[in-house]
Amino acid sequence: MADGNVAFPFTAEVEAVTAPIWEKVRARVTPIEWRAQAPLIAEINRLKKQKNAVILAHNYMTPEIFHGVGDFVGDSLGLAREAARSDAKVIVQAGVHFMAETSKVLCPDKTVLIPDLRAGCSLAASITAADVRLIKARYPGLPVVTYVNTTAEVKAETDICCTSANAVQVVEEVARQWGVDRVILLPDEFLARNVARQTDIKIIAWQGRCEVHEQFTAGDIAELREAWPDAEILAHPECPTEVLEASDFAGSTAAMSDYVTQRKPKRVVLITECSMADNVAGDAPDTEFVRPCNLCPHMKRITLENIYEALLHGRHEVLVDPVVAERARAAVQRMIDLPPPAQPARYDLVKARHHVDVELI
Repeated sequence: MADGNVAFPFTAEVEAVTAPIWEKVRARVTPIEWRAQAPLIAEINRLKKQKNAVILAHNYMTPEIFHGVGDFVGDSLGLAREAARSDAKVIVQAGVHFMAETSKVLCPDKTVLIPDLRAGCSLAASITAADVRLIKARYPGLPVVTYVNTTAEVKAETDICCTSANAVQVVEEVARQWGVDRVILLPDEFLARNVARQTDIKIIAWQGRCEVHEQFTAGDIAELREAWPDAEILAHPECPTEVLEASDFAGSTAAMSDYVTQRKPKRVVLITECSMADNVAGDAPDTEFVRPCNLCPHMKRITLENIYEALLHGRHEVLVDPVVAERARAAVQRMIDLPPPAQPARYDLVKARHHVDVELI
């Protein structure tokens, strides 16, 4: 069902066109669900060509979106960078609002749409541009590193951006360039704490948290160990430090995905948003995924139905003030201009320095 009362039939043609997608998602989507999803996927993919559009599907999208209609898939910054390279005139952000803003910042001449304006982010909402200005006044002369999971207005007030995959590299490089031994890292408290254990640079942090990752506990990991002793446990660095300490590996979504597809563990647990496991499973059919489930309610506002509506009607367009966009783009570009790491960063749990604290603002 889409566009009010318009329904697309499950025809032999639709079945044939979507067969490769079905093979990717059949372990997580029932045949009954697929008969409703496949015609919509086919229609969305037809509309993309008609509208000269691409869909950016974040790792936390549901499988039918990630594998079915995503032209570029991955983390938020990687998606925006891919979109900037494409010839498409329209970008549909299958993710949350700050990601759509980042796409608009990097692609100012393109139309950026988000299917649901309510798709926000607890981490991005935890800090404002005014907060950053006050922080800079309190710590004059110190560089401000901002996680990409922030609004364009916040990025515009900071010196350089980072991702979970390169946060350690960015912190160390900016400290070297500025000739300082302290760096402000905003807004994720747990990412800051986990970065602090990987570097000699002192970290000043904000008390922002991701409402999905902060829910995981060391007790959860202990229960998983007891139930599945042979499972390899991979955690995202937005989780509390004690969760990372109890895990076998810690890294960004890209690093976790690479770990699974390259090492091919027999059984694995991904300590992050639920759909990540569903999507990696499509590319790792020989690995069994144990799924401790913490859903992001904001990501799940994006559906095939409202992606179709966004394409059909050109809604909802995301705009960023040109002055703000220019300043935010500079912070992102400084990060992009750094030499890329050889591979997505992992948070080395063996070499991590113990009893390292951060200064919380």
